[in-house]
Amino acid sequence: MNWCVAETVSYTLFINSGIYTAVDSAQFPASAFNLTAEFSPENARIIASSGDTIHLRIINNDSLVHGFSIDDKVPLLNIAVGDTEEVEFHFFEAYIASIYYDPLAYPTNVALGLAGMIYIAPSHASTFYWNLKEFNKSWASILATGNSVDWANYYPDYFTVNGRSNPNINLDSNARIVGSVGETIHIIIANTGQSVHSLHFHGYHAQILYASESPNYVGRIKDTFPIKSMQTMILELIPDKPGEYPVHDHNLVAVSAGGIYPNGMFLTMLIQ
Repeated sequence: MNWCVAETVSYTLFINSGIYTAVDSAQFPASAFNLTAEFSPENARIIASSGDTIHLRIINNDSLVHGFSIDDKVPLLNIAVGDTEEVEFHFFEAYIASIYYDPLAYPTNVALGLAGMIYIAPSHASTFYWNLKEFNKSWASILATGNSVDWANYYPDYFTVNGRSNPNINLDSNARIVGSVGETIHIIIANTGQSVHSLHFHGYHAQILYASESPNYVGRIKDTFPIKSMQTMILELIPDKPGEYPVHDHNLVAVSAGGIYPNGMFLTMLIQ
């Protein structure tokens, strides 16, 4: 019998702000939780096994006070400029996807980018990660300076997976699915944007292994998966034929950047 031995998994997260350069070369302010003090629009992924102690050291590398939270696991931490907070927590369930984020002035800091994913109980399957976000370019400068906007009139114009838009998503080996016929593939999805994203698969169906909002979705086999804001999902894909097939948001405005199609939430799967 094989026994899993719980371990302590440690991460240091830097809260960074910087300038995001979009796929069409537009630039606007953004923030993220990174593994170094250098800003990147891709938030760090926290990966552990069931029962592990997750130890986080969070450094506020920005010029503003920020927060940190994981719903039901870590209550709000306020982190002053230049300060560091440390926290430990556990997930005892298997195959869980969760979101860590900055809840201060919600949804301002999340909309600027401060939200990442946690994946518990990695399997031996090939695993890919999709952190879905969208941005409103004109609002980014307003939010970054602490001013308010009318969220009832939120119309994002840039759409990303792991901080990238098409065609650059296909350059991300953590996002672009590359596999073989009959291979078990797991896709860990976190919608850390403010819009619903409905991911549509061409060529294949996938099975829901986990859905944070609706556990009754588990076991359903579909080709389209709506995921609400700040919700997560885990899919299992077992390709039955070779080919290159797209995955995109069924809301086609999300398959654009600055109004240019198909420079948004779009990638292809390559199955051999």
